Amino acid sequence: MPLPFLIKLLQPHTHLLVAFSGGLDSTVLLHQLVTLRETHGANFHIRAMHIHHGLSSNADEWALHCQNVCTQWNVPLEVKHVKLADDGLGIEAHARAARYQALVDALRPHEVLLTAQHLDDQCETFLLALKRGSGPAGLAAMPERLPFGETELIRPLLGQTRKELEAWAQEHQLTWIEDESNLDDSYDRNFLRLQILPEIQQRWPHFPQSVARSAQLCGEQEQLLDELLAEQLNDLVRADGALLIEPMQALSDIRRAALLRRWFARQKALMPSRAALVRLWDEVATSREDANPRLKFGDHEVRRHQGALYWLPVMQGLGDETLPWPAPFKPLTLPEGLGILQLGVDGIEVRAPLENEPVSVRFKASGQFHIVGRDRGRSLKKIWQESGIPPWARERTPLLFYGDKLIAALGVFVTQDGKATENSCWRIDWQKENKQ
Repeated sequence: MPLPFLIKLLQPHTHLLVAFSGGLDSTVLLHQLVTLRETHGANFHIRAMHIHHGLSSNADEWALHCQNVCTQWNVPLEVKHVKLADDGLGIEAHARAARYQALVDALRPHEVLLTAQHLDDQCETFLLALKRGSGPAGLAAMPERLPFGETELIRPLLGQTRKELEAWAQEHQLTWIEDESNLDDSYDRNFLRLQILPEIQQRWPHFPQSVARSAQLCGEQEQLLDELLAEQLNDLVRADGALLIEPMQALSDIRRAALLRRWFARQKALMPSRAALVRLWDEVATSREDANPRLKFGDHEVRRHQGALYWLPVMQGLGDETLPWPAPFKPLTLPEGLGILQLGVDGIEVRAPLENEPVSVRFKASGQFHIVGRDRGRSLKKIWQESGIPPWARERTPLLFYGDKLIAALGVFVTQDGKATENSCWRIDWQKENKQ
C-alpha cells in the first residue's frame, strides 16, 4: 500500500491503538505507521497492545519480542494477559473473544483500533462462512472499517496479499514471530491456508481478489437491506428495545427472518442460524399464550412478555434466598447485583416492624395476599400478572417479610399487613445497580 493512501484511509483519526501480535502482518502494519509518523510528518499518536493468551510455551518470549520492537520504534506497548472462557465454543473462538474484549477495554477516548488482517485472511473468512452455509451477511466477511465499542475498527491491510506484506518486511529487514500453531492444520483456517488455497491460487492466481469482490458485493446487498428495512424495524421496536410480535405475524417468512436478524444486530449479538430463527418464532414468539418460553443464545436469551420479544442476559431466579435484615437496619446488599435496600426519605411506605417481628428479604412467597388498593385476595402469580411484572423479574424482586408475613414487594405493592399508618411508617428505598 502506498503510504500516502494509508494516511487518507485513516483520516480524520490520529490516535491509533494497534493490535500487535508480533507476527508478520501486525509487524508490517505497525512499521508502516511508524514510518508515516517519522518520514511523512503524519501526526499519529500510536500505541500498541499485545494479547498474552498463555496458550503457547513461547508466549512470554513473544511478549518480550513485542516489547523490544516497540521500544526500538518508540511506541508505547501494553501487554495484556487474558484468561480464556470454557463454554464449549473452541479455542479459536475463545481466544478471539478474549482478545477483542481486552482491546475494547483498552481503547481511550478519540482512539481507533487498527488490526492487520489482509487479503488472504479475507479469502479464508469468506470460505469459512461458505462452509457454515452463511447468507450474504456472513459472506460479506470482514469490512475495511466498522463500529467497534464506542469508536471504530479499521483494517488498513485488507487490500494487500500476504506476499506483498512479506516483500515489505524483507525490504525493511523486519523480524517477526512465527506462531507454531499456524502450522497445525487441524484448525479450519490453517487447513485452508496450508492445504487448499495454495492449490486454488496455483490454478487461479487472482482468486483472493475475486473473493474480496464477492464479499464486497454481499456487504453492499446487506447494507441496502439495512436501509430498506430500517423504518419498518423502528416501528416494531419499542422504547425499551423489545420487538413486537403481532405486526410480524402477517409478514412473509423471509422478511420476518430479515427483521429478526437486524434486531439481533441491534443487540450486538452473534447472528443466529436460520434454524435458530425458526425455533425462536415457533417456540417463543408463537407458543401458547400461557407459556413462559425462552431460547438461549450464549450468555443471553430471548423471552416473551405481553406480546413482545426481549433480549436479556441469562439470569438465575433467587427463590431459595432468604436475607435477614436485623436492627439497626443498615443498608442491605442484595445478591446478583440487584442493588441495595436502605431506610430513607424516599421509597415505598410500609409500617415499621414490631419488636417481636424479625425482618427479612425473600424472593418467593405462596398463598393468598390482600394488597393495598385491591378488594380481595390474590396469589402472588396473579399480582405479578396484573402489575405487568415480567416472569424473569418475579424471583428477582425483593419481598419484605416481618416474620412469616409478606409486607411488600419493593417497588410494586404493599399488603394490608404492611400498610403504613400515621404513627408507624418506614420508607424503604431500593437503589438498583443493574437493569433486570
